Amino acid sequence: MNPGELLERSLAYALGSVAGVAPGGLGRRTPCAQWDLGELLGHLDDSLDALHEGLTGGRIGLFPGEPSVDPACGFRRRAGAVLGAWAAGPVERVLVGQRPLEIRLMVAVGAVEIAVHGWDVAQACGRGRPIPEALAAELLPVARCVVEEADRGVRFAEPVAVSSCAPPEARLLGFLGRRDSFPG
Repeated sequence: MNPGELLERSLAYALGSVAGVAPGGLGRRTPCAQWDLGELLGHLDDSLDALHEGLTGGRIGLFPGEPSVDPACGFRRRAGAVLGAWAAGPVERVLVGQRPLEIRLMVAVGAVEIAVHGWDVAQACGRGRPIPEALAAELLPVARCVVEEADRGVRFAEPVAVSSCAPPEARLLGFLGRRDSFPG
């Protein structure tokens, strides 16, 4: 697994989803029950800010930076900055608070976050935009490795039962508590 490639493919997918955000549509419901589209984009902006901090400074602060006035535009800007930071050659380890984390793991987890929330954005915008099969297949083992039972109900919903024969996207989404469709 090449985490930089996963990150790049996840960002490309999410950027395509964010392209569907219409002006005035930030109040739309999302598959993340506690967030509307504007809040979800704000969360994505925070995630990219943290990735950028880790890639460029070797440390992720515990408090988010200033939110973007236009969250869709902010996501596009930060996505470019994150890709540039990875291409410039990131540090090997990053501190999250006081805990060390291997940069490759941070980037792989970021790729999961970005792709799945990219799917959430597309669903909120009423667009059927599947996560590419190969990308979903590579992200699923990362998600299974990092999401623990203690995360359920806090950071992730309970898993949704999905057939082991289902496509990788449905298994990834199900594992992270989403159905492969969202009644917008």
